[in-house]
Amino acid sequence: MVARAGSLKISSMNDKLIVRDYFNNTGFERWRRIYGDEAVNRIQHSIRVGHQRTCERVLEWLGDVHDQSICDAGCGLGSLSFPLAERGARVFATDISEKMILEARRRQKSRLPDSDNPRFEVLELEQIDGRYDTVVCLDVLIHYPLDQVEKMLAHLSNRAGEHLILTYAPKTLLFAALKKVGEFFPGANKTTRAYQHRSEDIEAILTRLGWKILRRAAIDDKFYFARLVMTARSASAVAA
Repeated sequence: MVARAGSLKISSMNDKLIVRDYFNNTGFERWRRIYGDEAVNRIQHSIRVGHQRTCERVLEWLGDVHDQSICDAGCGLGSLSFPLAERGARVFATDISEKMILEARRRQKSRLPDSDNPRFEVLELEQIDGRYDTVVCLDVLIHYPLDQVEKMLAHLSNRAGEHLILTYAPKTLLFAALKKVGEFFPGANKTTRAYQHRSEDIEAILTRLGWKILRRAAIDDKFYFARLVMTARSASAVAA
């Protein structure tokens, strides 16, 4: 058991190092383009569209966020953080990648000049502290195996007061087939290793952590496959 626990710890550390290194190096320019408005190839455009649709659905579900505290865990370049702040939320945005956070701060100067909202900080997900009305974690769990996902969700659960919103990559035959093609495409489209998760596994974790599913959405666009889930504390949840 000691050896197994040690190997799991090493594995989780390796996954984090891989993700941090990717988004601080080869992956940074790729995702800077995807999250921007410059010309991209069809695969990157599909991912852009899928991510934008995900952010739009989250904003729709949350509705009026004025004066709410929201943590955007794994914020990237602020695709969700900025519109939340513009709607009046107090946003704490974190990412494991220093380069992503530096670029988000640069964009903040033009999009929200003279404002420190959102507040961007370089942090691993499990280093996030504080308490927030809502915690959002989009397009992050795809980079981690299920045992690490459970630990991450447990930590985020302790940070969230009313809602926990997340996406994960569904375990489907189509997604598995695409993943096999050069582990998600060669060359300029190469990304970190992608983990698929069964919906029943993710929802079982959320149930154990005391959450009830309020809403679910499938957001797929050719090369972007995500399942979006919004939860509320079990005691106050109502059926979707």
